[in-house]
Amino acid sequence: MKKIIIKPEIYTFDIDASQHVSNISYIKWMEMGRNKLLTEAGMTFDEIGRQGFAPTLTHTEIQYKKALYIGDTIRIELFLTQLKKISGTIQFNFFNQHDELVAEGKQGALFFSLETKRPYRLTEEQRLKFTEYLLKTGG
Repeated sequence: MKKIIIKPEIYTFDIDASQHVSNISYIKWMEMGRNKLLTEAGMTFDEIGRQGFAPTLTHTEIQYKKALYIGDTIRIELFLTQLKKISGTIQFNFFNQHDELVAEGKQGALFFSLETKRPYRLTEEQRLKFTEYLLKTGG
């Protein structure tokens, strides 16, 4: 399994009234990670648009374990934990500069047809582009 790794910077606009990184910044970083996953899989938004489908989020969950502050660094690792013909789930693990897990999250996405606005079944070729990012479990 291949992981996507991003290392966004923490800026002053990421800090909330409590003086730590705002919850909304995690959502922004998840968006950055999803875009990188699509790009590395060879399925940029332009490419999937030409193929007539797009992903849309169905849910987002984040569990915060430890606060991040200005001056901290962040590493985010993400990969797929589920890939079906019309949907998938992405796992996000957020680490600080001490390699401590500070948050973890997941997002579910549904593929839909741009023409019909109904669920879209990935072709086998399209699905294969994502499988190297899929966590394989035993059983």
